[in-house]
Amino acid sequence: MLTAYPTDRSDRSLLTSAAWIDLVDPTEAERTAFEQAFGLHVPSKAELAEIEATSRLRIENDTLYLTAPLIFAADNEPWLLVPTGFVLSKRVLMTIRSAKSTAFDAVIKELSSAAKLEPAQAFVRIIEELVDRMADLLETVTGDLDDASHVIFRAEGSQRTKLGHETAMLRRLMIGTGRTSERTARIHYTLVCLDRMSKFTVERCHDWIATDLAVRLQRVSSDISSLVQFSEGLVSRVQLLQDAATGIINIDQNEVMKVLTIASVVGIPPVLVAGIYGMNFKNMPEYDWTWGYPYALAVIVITALLPLIWFKWKDWI
Repeated sequence: MLTAYPTDRSDRSLLTSAAWIDLVDPTEAERTAFEQAFGLHVPSKAELAEIEATSRLRIENDTLYLTAPLIFAADNEPWLLVPTGFVLSKRVLMTIRSAKSTAFDAVIKELSSAAKLEPAQAFVRIIEELVDRMADLLETVTGDLDDASHVIFRAEGSQRTKLGHETAMLRRLMIGTGRTSERTARIHYTLVCLDRMSKFTVERCHDWIATDLAVRLQRVSSDISSLVQFSEGLVSRVQLLQDAATGIINIDQNEVMKVLTIASVVGIPPVLVAGIYGMNFKNMPEYDWTWGYPYALAVIVITALLPLIWFKWKDWI
């Protein structure tokens, strides 16, 4: 789909009067129409997917060709990296993407009715909105980690669930924090790409880009630096929560093993005594005792209590 701004000029004969051309999954005819109208190349999907810095950021005949995988995430959709292209010249800004974006939609709503629109102005506004969107996503990630931290590090003495349920809950938390870590890494990568694009634009277009727009791009780079540092802190926090959840699971499992170990140790002496007096040999003197049976029971109880007293004295239980 091809859309022209500040007003809808889908008529091919009016494309040259537009400041911003937005291509979403364009057809071959739409690509050709743009190239014929402005004499600029529309990057292919293979070119958008390139990972070399020289392929993503280049200038040809005073026209910037910028590509980067950016997060296009709606509230309830997966956070996917979608290759996105920007072609910026003095005459026009062309954006090409294959997915809807809340950031693009916000800029379109803001600029579509503008009386006058410059290509660089639209570009700067898109970058700003994308950075704002990344900040919002980082806030969402922070909220998710706060919830996980509240569950993992809940106050001592608070009601705890059964061991099986707690282990399952912590396992789900570990999976959730792992997914959060992946999202944070994608946000970080998008921010780095946006920072490179902003700095490259200021560096290569300082001759014709307006001073106030250059200042705004520099301000964007400053904001990105703070967000990158914040995202790095979130990655460390994710690692802490995962280590803590793993440690709690191990502690709970060790408690179970300790109980089983104590039960097995405490049970060995009574079983040994019962085995001795259960051999039924004729010449066992205890068989003729009046108090032989109570004696054997007392020995069994004492041999069971002695290991428990020993464990308690050692403060193992």
